[in-house]
Amino acid sequence: MFKPTPNPPHIPSHLFQVAPDSTTETLLVYACESLASASVMASDFAGFLEGTHRNTMLGIQQVIMLGELAVNRVPDNVDPQD
Repeated sequence: MFKPTPNPPHIPSHLFQVAPDSTTETLLVYACESLASASVMASDFAGFLEGTHRNTMLGIQQVIMLGELAVNRVPDNVDPQD
């Protein structure tokens, strides 16, 4: 009979990783820029869609934009400029 083998543990790839010495500010800048780019891509792609698919894509774009707004606000909370 066939005896199933247990799933091996997941070992994450180290092919893509964030530099361990990255500053919080640098990480936030990259996160914000990535979210801004994703927002534009989703918005542009929605222009090619119709009906409920367009509405879904615009909803995804809005969630991305809200994430971008939140990430943009973090530096104000981390290092307030009084």
